Amino acid sequence: MFRLNRLMTTATMATTTLATTLILSNNKRNETLCEDATKNSAFVFVKPHANTKKVQNIVKSNFEKKGIKIIKEGELTGEQIDKDMLIDQHYYAIASKATLLKPKDLPVPAALFEKEFGLSWNKALADGIVYNALDACKYLDCTSEQLDAVWAKSKKVKFGGGFYCGYVEYPGKKGIYVFNAFFMQMRSKFVKPGTSIHYYVVDFDPNKLSWSDFRGKVLGPTDPKDAPKDSLRGMILNNWENLDLKEVPNVGDNGVHASASPAEGLFERMNWLKVDVNKDEFGAKVISKGVSAKTLKDWSVDPQVKGKSLFDQLEDMDADDCIKKMVELSK
Repeated sequence: MFRLNRLMTTATMATTTLATTLILSNNKRNETLCEDATKNSAFVFVKPHANTKKVQNIVKSNFEKKGIKIIKEGELTGEQIDKDMLIDQHYYAIASKATLLKPKDLPVPAALFEKEFGLSWNKALADGIVYNALDACKYLDCTSEQLDAVWAKSKKVKFGGGFYCGYVEYPGKKGIYVFNAFFMQMRSKFVKPGTSIHYYVVDFDPNKLSWSDFRGKVLGPTDPKDAPKDSLRGMILNNWENLDLKEVPNVGDNGVHASASPAEGLFERMNWLKVDVNKDEFGAKVISKGVSAKTLKDWSVDPQVKGKSLFDQLEDMDADDCIKKMVELSK
């Protein structure tokens, strides 16, 4: 009987040891999986209207509380943004029609243009009466605010997403057709001499903070009125006077911008900071999975991929899921 009890005790101890070993092994495996998860890396900047030391301090303090690590930060002046057309590239879908491309290079639907304006597209081009918004300001000798004012009263036709044409009549000048004139007012807020943005490159663990929570809870919704009070946009709205802002934040001037996905974070670092995609940690990992550097460059302007906006298809994904989707879309 004594021997039998010893054998049973030994068997129980062995079972317990094996169970403990399996638990420790699983815990170690889970820890390894967490460590192996690709970091979420975003590009964030304080917009010109809100770029004060007090706002910068709130951003840094909030990031620290949420476990978001600032890898790099700095300042870009309005003059730099203007010279290198950084804001134009940032809002490429809109800006390509307003500042980056000439009318002859735009995919204007000729039949729709003629139907709406009563003039053939080819004749309008030949007569030299079509302008992008940047050249319209030069031709009319007007400011972005003045162009915006006449644009608001003009007949406008939508040719596609972020693609508008309006017939603008300006005092002392003949009427002209202008593309995306509204962008100039938007652009002026970033390029006005004396203005600047303060940027941050940040990393955070997707196991502790998802991308959707980073945008929805840490940053806050686009309209600051809808933002949680403890989010960055919520805090900026509720304390705007004490933070040395000149006007109440709104949908456009909502304090802070942040990338909508890890892919956009990469593309924004490529644009604003001129990083080499091969040397960027996220970019290098995407390339290692078979997506070429050329494809990533082409994708940086939000093209239609498989019938949909690339950026929309990747929005709010955490890094590893985003990479998988990018690989899928590249095939």
